[in-house]
Amino acid sequence: MNISQAWKIIAAIDLGANYLKMTIGEINTQGEIIILEEVVKPTKIGKDTFSKARISVKTIHETCDDLNGFVRLMKDYKIKVYKAVATSGMREAENKQYVLEQIRLRTGLNVESINVAEEQFYMLKAVRNHVNSIDIKKSEQYLIVNITSGAVETSIYEDGRLKFTEHVKIGSLKIREALSDLETKTIEFSDTMQQYIESKIYTLKPQIKKFEINHFLGLGGELNTICGIIRKKSGANKKDYYIKKEALLSLTKEISDMDNFQIKTTFGLSNKTAELLLPSILIFYCFLKMTNAEGIQIPKLSLRQGILYDLSDEILNIPRKEELIHDIISSVWYIGEKYQIDKDHATFVEKLSLEIFDHTKALHKLGERERLYLQVAAILHDVGGFISANNHNSHSYNIIRAQSIVGFSDIAIEIIASAARYHSEEIPIMAHNNYRALSDVDKMIVSTLAAILKLSEALDISHMQKIKEIKLLETRDNMFFNLKSKGDIILEEWNFSKYVDFFEEVIGVKPII
Repeated sequence: MNISQAWKIIAAIDLGANYLKMTIGEINTQGEIIILEEVVKPTKIGKDTFSKARISVKTIHETCDDLNGFVRLMKDYKIKVYKAVATSGMREAENKQYVLEQIRLRTGLNVESINVAEEQFYMLKAVRNHVNSIDIKKSEQYLIVNITSGAVETSIYEDGRLKFTEHVKIGSLKIREALSDLETKTIEFSDTMQQYIESKIYTLKPQIKKFEINHFLGLGGELNTICGIIRKKSGANKKDYYIKKEALLSLTKEISDMDNFQIKTTFGLSNKTAELLLPSILIFYCFLKMTNAEGIQIPKLSLRQGILYDLSDEILNIPRKEELIHDIISSVWYIGEKYQIDKDHATFVEKLSLEIFDHTKALHKLGERERLYLQVAAILHDVGGFISANNHNSHSYNIIRAQSIVGFSDIAIEIIASAARYHSEEIPIMAHNNYRALSDVDKMIVSTLAAILKLSEALDISHMQKIKEIKLLETRDNMFFNLKSKGDIILEEWNFSKYVDFFEEVIGVKPII
């Protein structure tokens, strides 16, 4: 790209449950973001959704009015490139599609409702671009907890790689709305809320405790407010963005007997911030107890920053975007290990699948995104064996569908799960609900990935990695697999032959050993 085009002013808009937020930034030639302006407007989207399951017409009108103000500011900056996303407050509303369409018609903004895995992708993008400023050695393990209004997202890094991601639907506002009826029925409301939180995250405890976590990074969840209160009480430096475990516990005890009005007046907070303070503190404390960390580090990152970095990477095609791809694959291997896959077999299938994909690119014309889908499907194709050896491919489909893999939309997970389902004898047919529900384009993607996966799986059907070298040669009508093996591969050849016709039908060339 021409250097003169490298400087771009871009915008990220977040339609959250509590606030509408926009960050305007300028990209420099290294792809770094210089923040020019940030705008925040309160919203009742989350309050409507979490209490009534639908966003009211009044809230829709107010949202559109506020967003039109964002649009006017974008025009002042002459912004052409932006990304607008909606999170849990919109995502869980029963009338989501109506609201998004009204926003499009009234403001001209195209807002994408993203899932939790996509939220995590952008947050981790922000973390990745700031991790060098955080005093953590690459070899150490650290836990990232991001509290949104509707969910808690957790991630663990080890040796500089993402090892684990998970989310639980217990965001600060969601907890407050869920337990609102109990607040006046008990004088131990704080204890009740903590018990509720513990009940929702107990399945994460054994997974988190597998790691020796000495560093805890906190995001969202009114952390700036919590940090400000603790700083004021202790007289600490205003630039100190670190909360000690003892200080957090002390604040928890202090506000546990307060109602929202007392919290508001004691600390000089707005109504909205006051009602979210207790659930936020309790969530952070419950997770902090699972670690060896002495406190919470606060890198002050946001979803919008992650979006701006992602836009920057795409505009300038910066190599750093590969870092998060490596994180995604690292987390996928962790999922595979959890379901006790044969790692050597999965590695063989992954490597060969990608070789076939790359070699046939001129035929199937799929891109890097679909290549990543194939890689994930190849690693996880046998996870269903954890449930049963019988019909394990269907179990693999169900397990993969249930995963929240960083960066993948719901439809992407469906494509990956379907490709994994068809790695053995089954072929995609319209009688299958998962296949029939896909668009024509996505049906073709699934069939192409499945055709490649079948051949890769077939050549290690024994799980013994007999084949040590593979060279692919192609003519107009045939693709030759030249193999070098360390033993008899009659079983592999026999299994390979069963999938030749399907591959030829889908890809257009006949595979021959």
